[in-house]
Amino acid sequence: MQRLSLPAPAKLNRMLHIVGRRADGYHELQTLFQFLDRSDTLHFSPRADGAIHLAPAIAGVDHDANLIVRAARLLQHASGTHQGVDIHLDKRLPMGGGLGGGSSDAATTLLALDRLWSLDLGLPRLAELGLTLGADVPVFVSGHSAWAEGIGERLTPVTLDTPWFVVIHPGEEIATPAVFGHPELTRDTPPISMARALRGGAEQGRAWRNDCEAVVRRLSPDVAHALDWLSAFGPAMLTGTGSCLFCPLTSERQADRILRRVGSHWHAFKARGCNTSPLHDALGIHDEWSPMSQYGDA
Repeated sequence: MQRLSLPAPAKLNRMLHIVGRRADGYHELQTLFQFLDRSDTLHFSPRADGAIHLAPAIAGVDHDANLIVRAARLLQHASGTHQGVDIHLDKRLPMGGGLGGGSSDAATTLLALDRLWSLDLGLPRLAELGLTLGADVPVFVSGHSAWAEGIGERLTPVTLDTPWFVVIHPGEEIATPAVFGHPELTRDTPPISMARALRGGAEQGRAWRNDCEAVVRRLSPDVAHALDWLSAFGPAMLTGTGSCLFCPLTSERQADRILRRVGSHWHAFKARGCNTSPLHDALGIHDEWSPMSQYGDA
């Protein structure tokens, strides 16, 4: 195998509750992850000299600090392989938008190199390695919509509706530490059961919500404005810690109408929700889910 090209899909947090804070400073979450059929694309070409090369350079991100490079080197170390790789990244997902692009790129790298280097470590081991890179990486490795608890790493597969979405990126990055460190962040939402969450978890007449949204509105008037605008078309919500917003819709035609109204004011796109990751579809991986609860805390 001389070359492998694979997607690194976006994710949405269809809901996000913050139910506590641990002694080590990490926040305890309850969330629903769902993939989109919108992706970065990574191209992998093996090398025999053990070198890891990533191109093109990403402004503001040191080559060796990039999660893609870190994932490749982590896999080298864990497996003992002396193989290397050239990686080319076609970046479509906005950085700092809450779509999980960096974590997804890392997960795609782990699965791609496991196959390209003929390691056959299996999804549970790859997810365990991915957790050391970031709490969102295991869900991209596991490849199925999931109910997540802990810091987002304890996963249970679920099947969600798969509407069309319009996703808006208001044009700025939101720093996750600024959100989780904000004194006004809600950190004591009462935990709910997965079954209740899947029913909508309705509280005071409103279904799924994101506890980070109020803080992000305070940090970014641009995000607040875009969220208010998109809410006119349906139950718009922030994903992750932002800055991307999304609105579920009943049809692709409705998404197209909204995109025409967005115009050039914001970067926006339409995408379909997926219960199985496009990465797993591309690799032909089916029914290999392994729960992540065995991996403990990050």
